Amino acid sequence: MRKVFVFILFALFACVNFQTITAGNSDNDSTQQDKNASPVIEMNKAMFIKDVFDYEKSKDWKYLGNKPAIIDFYANWCGPCRVTMPIMKELAEEYAGKIVVYKVNVDKEKELAALFNASSIPLFVFIPMEGEPQVFRGAADKATYQKIIDEFLLK
Repeated sequence: MRKVFVFILFALFACVNFQTITAGNSDNDSTQQDKNASPVIEMNKAMFIKDVFDYEKSKDWKYLGNKPAIIDFYANWCGPCRVTMPIMKELAEEYAGKIVVYKVNVDKEKELAALFNASSIPLFVFIPMEGEPQVFRGAADKATYQKIIDEFLLK
């Protein structure tokens, strides 16, 4: 019993130490993030209207971008969304110059979420240069997204 108590005490001490260490690095976080800026672009309504589709002026889909795009609708509290975030970052890096990857926080951009009926997340909108966008609901592995990019966006 004493060994169990010592183990629990050690685990608590390690957690407190880890939180203290990571909290102490918060000053460097913004500098580090600037150096490692994500290739995934956080999108808001104004950017969407300017770079993707101006739904306030037209009801007929007309993509305004100069590269095919993926829009990742997510929320910070969503577990599957957190799983797909690094995958989207990798894809944005691998397909840099060929596609654009955006992310939209559904808690902040409710109007955009409603536009694509993002009632369940993650939700991905794949936007080719020509034709209608396609919606993919739920999380998948990297190979699935690569197949969609190669066969739908870059065909």
